[in-house]
Amino acid sequence: MADTAIPARRTNWTAIYLTATAVLGAALGFLIWATPVTDEGAKDWFAPMIPGGWMAWTFPVALFFWTIASLLTLFTILAIRFPETPRHGILRIETTRGDRLFITLLGSAFICLGWLFFAGPPLWWALALCLVYAAAVFRWV
Repeated sequence: MADTAIPARRTNWTAIYLTATAVLGAALGFLIWATPVTDEGAKDWFAPMIPGGWMAWTFPVALFFWTIASLLTLFTILAIRFPETPRHGILRIETTRGDRLFITLLGSAFICLGWLFFAGPPLWWALALCLVYAAAVFRWV
């Protein structure tokens, strides 16, 4: 009897990567374009993007949410392309890359809130501490 199995369709990962990069790059370009301009023609990075809006949509806030969306997109593509089995880390719970990303984002939020309470703005040193925390979570959790 002849083999009638349908061959598996090959996924074009290069096209997927380029499409995701183009979409996220276009979104970032839009955010930069939508940033208000001062009377002198320079970008005012901290001015409200929506004057009179209910939330302070400034460029840094929009960039923060763009970064979260980019990370979720990246981790979704990685989960599909390179499935992983959960592993046990220092917390003795099973975690995947997505779990570690969530733990990192949640912990980073608390680090920044604590920094604002004890030291106040700016948050540059808190960001550095969050990056060290993220490296530790992805290495040992």
